[in-house]
Order: sequence, then structure tokens, then C-alpha cells
Amino acid sequence: MDQVTQILDRLLALHPREIDLSLGRMERLMTALGRPQDRLPPVLHIAGTNGKGSTTAFMRAILEAAGLKVHVYTSPHLVAFNERIRLAGRLVSDARLVEALDICEQANAGAEITFFEITTAAAFWLFAEEPADVLLLEVGLGGRLDATNVIDAPLASLITPLSMDHERYLGGSIETIAAEKAGILKPGAPAVIAPQPDAALAVIEKIAAQRGVPLSVFGRDFMAFEENGRLVYQDEGGLMDLPAPKLFGAHQAVNAGMAIAALRAAGRLPATAAIEQGLVSVDWPGRMQPLGHGPLLDQCPPGTELWLDGGHNPGAGVAVAAVMGAQQERADRPLYLISGMLKTKDPVGFFRPFAGLARHVATVPLASTDAFRPPEDLAEAAREAGLAASPFAGLEAALADLRARVEAHDTPPRVLICGSLYLAGEILAKNGMKPA
Repeated sequence: MDQVTQILDRLLALHPREIDLSLGRMERLMTALGRPQDRLPPVLHIAGTNGKGSTTAFMRAILEAAGLKVHVYTSPHLVAFNERIRLAGRLVSDARLVEALDICEQANAGAEITFFEITTAAAFWLFAEEPADVLLLEVGLGGRLDATNVIDAPLASLITPLSMDHERYLGGSIETIAAEKAGILKPGAPAVIAPQPDAALAVIEKIAAQRGVPLSVFGRDFMAFEENGRLVYQDEGGLMDLPAPKLFGAHQAVNAGMAIAALRAAGRLPATAAIEQGLVSVDWPGRMQPLGHGPLLDQCPPGTELWLDGGHNPGAGVAVAAVMGAQQERADRPLYLISGMLKTKDPVGFFRPFAGLARHVATVPLASTDAFRPPEDLAEAAREAGLAASPFAGLEAALADLRARVEAHDTPPRVLICGSLYLAGEILAKNGMKPA
């Protein structure tokens, strides 16, 4: 076992029996560390249910195309924990990560603290120690009481599209979820808001008004959409005709538009050439990612078109199904899903948009966590959503079933592996693909 894993395992043992969302533990540890959150580079703070990672990836790509040094904090990771912390353009090294985790472990002195809180503290310590032009800081869960919300004055805040998710912690309605996400809004700091359900937007607008937060709302203050293979972005500053984003899906036009609007609101939007370069060079593994080579593709029927996505809630199901529908219009192929999911997710809501689109769902367990929904239960949920489904003991069995279903004379299938970022990480590892 390597040193990073050893320390992370020790920190997991400090985790409270029940998660109570609170900033008290985080503030205590930050004080013990000398308040590194007060020494961070200028921050863009990103909350939301769907699209946080893609929007962050667009901002990073645009800023780095302009020659700026960018720190990035995202979660969860896919293959290695180091993916969560990017220091001035590079994933944190094992040596630096061990140093930061050790310092935080000593400062915490054995007190109860969540895994996300203490690893976020380590990230803050690292970000404060190394200079950069901007820090892109992604919320972990919610916003108001999230460990990242110890910062005081971001350049700008973003709220990406909201959907029902983490109801146990954030509440059982879109309004309560919106209130938690809007907890990152800070007085005087502009906020950029993605398309939202009307009830969610009303909550966000109310909280913004109470705190004196100027809002820029998608569809009202700025727009972004694909047209004739290009991305059109428009706000009060004018219209930009840009290359289509490298990331797949119509929803990525929204995420790219959010990135541009947020950088403009923060006063960090570079010249058009850097925006164009960022849009075509952006990379965000495990999100509508085509797998064009590797051992997993070799186990599929000849000619298979293989896709991977870690989306896991109803909003993600709508977006991913729309991408698959667009691919179907481009080239007619039978669509098969292979899916694994956590117990805490809404599988029926996720699968429902695929009804009439997917021919069959193979459900599998997750190897990297015990908190997965049993394949039998997940298959039943898929059937409830109107899909044919069968459970399997693992990915290899699901792929063997796929080969049996697709005869040699059939049209090569389109296969989407989906339902969990845990599963996406397992797939990338099996396929020999490590994010860099």
C-alpha cells in the first residue's frame, strides 16, 4: 500500500458516524492551520447538481490557453485521489499530497472530522503555498455548509443546473436544494446562474437580493447555443462566433457559456483566441467520453461504438439520453446500457429518459465501494422506467451477454456505460486510461 493510500485510510477512520453538514469542524481545522483560505489566489466558486466539472474544465482550458496558472479543486476522483487537486496546471504529486495530508492530520490532532473536510483542508494548504493566477473551487455537497464555503470573497460564484440529488442532506424539494446551493453567494461578488427550474431560480434570486449579489442568468443576461457546427455566445458585450466545444452533447453549450460568462463576470475573460483554444482543447474524462480503443472495446462485438459517462441523477439522465438520441440520428445503431449505481441515487429517474431509446440495460455492481445498489434491484428499477434489463455479477459477464445478444450479421451496437462516477473510474482503470 502506498503512502498516500495509508494516510487516506487513517483519515477515513476520523469520519463521524453520521454526516452532519456543518462548518464548525472545518473552521476549527482552518484556524489550526493558520487560515490558509485567507491566502488563496482569486477564487471562482462553483456549485450545482450537474455540469460543475465540465464548466470548471472549460474555465481551466480557457485560462490556461491565455497563459495563466490555474489551481483547480474538484471531486470525486476517477482513478487516483491526486485528480482532485491541480496545482498551477499539474496534478498534485504524491510527495506534495503526503506533505499536506500529514500537516492536516497533525493539526487536526485526532478530532472527529469528515474525509472531505480534512482533504479539502489539505487542498487549501497546498493552494495557499503555491502561487497561481486563479483558483477554480468546486463545491463537494450542497454549498451553504460545504467544506469549501469557508472562503469569504470569491471573484464570482457559479450555480450550474440543479436537479434532485442528495435529498438526505439537502432536502426533498428543488427549493430546499436551491437554497443550499445558493449558500455560496457572497455579498457584492457577482454570480452566474445556469438554466434552472422556475422554483429553483426564484429561491436563488431571493437569496441573491438579500445578500446584494448581482446575478447574470442564462437565457436572460447571456445565451450560448450551437448553430451550424459552431458555438454562439451572446451577452451585453456582444456576440461571439466560436468553435463548437470538444466535449459531446448539446448541454455542453450551456456549460461552455457558463464558463465564458463567469470569467467575464470575474474580470478574467481573455482574448477571443484563448477562448477558442480552450473550447477545442478542453478535456474532462468520464463525461460523455468515447472510448475508441483499449481492452474493454476489444471485449465488445466488432465495430462497437463505446461511450462512458458518470452521470447519476435524473437531470444527468436527461442530458445523456439526449446525447445518445443525437448519436442515433447521426448513425442508427442499437443502444445498450451497462449501468452500476449507488444506493442513494434515483435509478428510475435516471433511466426513464432512455425508455424507447435503449434496447437493453445490463446492471452490474461497483467494485470500488460497498454502497452500490444490488444489480437485481437496479435491473428492477430500469424495468420500472420502461426498459428491458438483466442483472449481472460483473462487467465481464455483462459484456459476454452483450456479445451473445449481438449476432455477427447485426448492426454493430452503441454501448453506454453509465450511472456512477465510481463505475466510470473503474472503467478508465480497466481500460488503462489515467487522467492527467
